[in-house]
Amino acid sequence: MPVDRLLPDQDAADLLALTRDIGARVLTPIVDEHERNETYPDGVFAQLGAAGLLSLPQPEDWGGAGQPYEVYLQVLEEIAACWAAVAVAVSVHSLSCHPLVAFGDDEQRSRWLPGMLSGQQIGAYSLSEPQAGSDAAAVQCKATPADAGYVINGSKAWITHGGRADFYTLFARTGEVKGKGISCFLIPADLPGLSFGKPEEKMGLAAIPTTSAFYDNAIVDVDRRIGADGEGLQIAFSALDSGRLGIAAVAVGIAQAALDEACAYANDRTTFGRKIIDHQGLGFLLADMAAAVAGARATYLDAARRRDAGRPYSQQASIAKLVATDAAMKVTTDAVQVLGGVGYTRDYRVERYMREAKITQIFEGTNQIQRLVIARGLTTA
Repeated sequence: MPVDRLLPDQDAADLLALTRDIGARVLTPIVDEHERNETYPDGVFAQLGAAGLLSLPQPEDWGGAGQPYEVYLQVLEEIAACWAAVAVAVSVHSLSCHPLVAFGDDEQRSRWLPGMLSGQQIGAYSLSEPQAGSDAAAVQCKATPADAGYVINGSKAWITHGGRADFYTLFARTGEVKGKGISCFLIPADLPGLSFGKPEEKMGLAAIPTTSAFYDNAIVDVDRRIGADGEGLQIAFSALDSGRLGIAAVAVGIAQAALDEACAYANDRTTFGRKIIDHQGLGFLLADMAAAVAGARATYLDAARRRDAGRPYSQQASIAKLVATDAAMKVTTDAVQVLGGVGYTRDYRVERYMREAKITQIFEGTNQIQRLVIARGLTTA
C-alpha cells in the first residue's frame, strides 16, 4: 500500500503520485525480466527524464526542478520500491551533476548543465579505482597538464552506468601531494582514448551495468576541469554527502517493498486455520520490520531537512546511510524468513530484495566508513 507521507505541499504530493504511477506502469511490469536476464532497460531513463524525475533537486535556473532534498529523496524511495537498480542510477546521476552545480563557474554551468538536466542525458560518477575505494585520496589515475588541457591516463572502477552514460564526473590526480593533488573533470562519453571493460557480474542490480573505465592518452580541454586544480577531493566528499542520502532513500525503498510483500503473503497464507500474520511470533517479526523501515525513513528525512535548511548535515548523512542500509539488510532477510521456503526461490521478489540490499551497505562509503565518520564527529578537540 502507498506510504503515508508528511509532505511540504500539494505539489510534492502530486509529484509522489506521479512517481508511483510511473512505477506501476513503466517499471514494475518489466523489472523481473530485465533483472533475471541482466539486460539493460532501453528507454526507461528517457521516460523518467520526460517526466522530470532526473533533475529534481537541481536549481531551476539551469533546468532543474528546484525540489527540496526532502521531496527528491522520497521520489527516489518510490522508484527504488519498484526497481532498485534504476533508483541507484538516478541517484548517481544527481551525484554526477552536483560538482558542476556547486563548484562550476557560470560559463561552465550555462554550457553544460541545461543538457545534463534536460532529462535526455544520464551521468556517471567516477571516483573509485581498483586500489582506491574507501581511501579516495589514494587515486592514481593521472591528468597531466599539457598545452590547453590535460592528458589523462589510468583506470577507474565500479562505475554505475559505465559505458552507457552520456557524461562522467572524473576525479584524477594532477599533483603529487596525497589528498591535495586531485582534481575534478567533466568527461564526455565520446572522448577519444576512453574505453570501458565488460560489466561486472554482480549479486544484484543486474540490469544497470557497473564497469571499469580506461583512459589512454585521453585529452580534455582545461575548461572541463570543475573547480580549482587540487580541489577534487573536497568536491568529491561534498557530493558524497548528498549521494549517501540517495543510497539511504534507495535502501528504504527496497526495505519497504520487502515489507509490503511479506505482509501480503502473511495476510494470505494460512496455517493451523489462521492467517500466519495472526501468529504472534510472525506478527511481531513483521512489526519489527515495519518499525525499522519507519525509523530509517525518519533518519534520512531528518538529514535531508537539515540540508534543505542550509545546516551542516555530513554526520547525519552518514548516520542515515548506516541506519537505512543496515535496516534494509535486516528487513529483506526477515522477509525471506516470513515467506519460508518459497522466499528462497525466484518465484517471489524478496530474494532479489535481499541481494539488492547488500550492496547498499557497501557503496557510497562502506558502513564501516560511515561509523568512522560518525565517531569522528563525536570527538571533542
